[in-house]
Amino acid sequence: MALIPYALTRPFLFGLDPEAAHDLTMNSMARLQNTPAQCLWAQTRVADPVTVAGLKFPNKVGLAAGLDKNGRCIDGLGAMGFGFIEVGTVTPKAQPGNPKPRMFRLPQSNALINRLGFNNEGLDAFLANVRSARSFRAAGGVLGLNIGKNAATPIENAVDDYLIGLSGVYPHADYVTVNISSPNTKNLRALQSDDALDALLGAINERKQRLATEHGKQVPVFLKIAPDLDDDQVRVIAATLKKHAMDGVIATNTTIARDAVKGQMHAEETGGLSGSPVLAASNRVIRALRGELGAGFPIIGAGGVLSGADARSKIEAGADLVQIYSGLIYRGSELVPEAARALIKR
Repeated sequence: MALIPYALTRPFLFGLDPEAAHDLTMNSMARLQNTPAQCLWAQTRVADPVTVAGLKFPNKVGLAAGLDKNGRCIDGLGAMGFGFIEVGTVTPKAQPGNPKPRMFRLPQSNALINRLGFNNEGLDAFLANVRSARSFRAAGGVLGLNIGKNAATPIENAVDDYLIGLSGVYPHADYVTVNISSPNTKNLRALQSDDALDALLGAINERKQRLATEHGKQVPVFLKIAPDLDDDQVRVIAATLKKHAMDGVIATNTTIARDAVKGQMHAEETGGLSGSPVLAASNRVIRALRGELGAGFPIIGAGGVLSGADARSKIEAGADLVQIYSGLIYRGSELVPEAARALIKR
């Protein structure tokens, strides 16, 4: 249990600009992780082991990519009780992302809008941070590394960036996520279309087989998709996942829809909407994927988890594991064991 309840620190953080609050939190965690001060936010990890995609997860609750883009706080975040943590999205070259302001809170709906745009320090710095993490993985935690393309890379050359990223992170990852679903990099979601996805996953699968031989280990590779897909699009994606022997899928990223927050302050800001308003759309995609992929194909459910009941809804929709991001901003680290306990009987 955290030494300081999040209810005491949230008013201070919410009094700051959202990105300033994020940077302050992550910088502090990077300095204090693996020290006695970690007890300020630490939670006891709920034991509920499960094997998915050949990996043994200590429990079914993970951190979604995007919170720790540079992999600086793996151990500190792991102390919150997560069974797995995903860091990134990392791009081959460092990039600043989109102009500020680019993060907005919608507290009436427990939601966030961001248009950060894969701001990160680049692959070399990312891998140095990953290599320096020690306590989370030593305690059995599973680490996912999320890769994307640089904004300056033309969409027709996107495959090159993903192959650079895959080759770089493969030796250091428990699993790799290919992120083609952020709405904040121009044309990125076009990679979810039939021919583009087929070409990308074909190249990814070929490189993965070469890397497995080179490094003497199989690292599962997942695809992260958007919630703004109709049933036909989900059907095509599912077929392409199976065709190219992908190891799993993460459903979903943020949404560009605004129906659930219409009229609220910041609701019309450009970017991806996350938090409670995404729960239903994400669960719809999960159900559609499970129907197309059948039993046994790994699905990680992400989007809108702010309670144990929300986490259960992901599993009931067909997910094997659950990820949290915006829920951590609104609920703090106590959400992690709450969600994990809610899934023990599932």
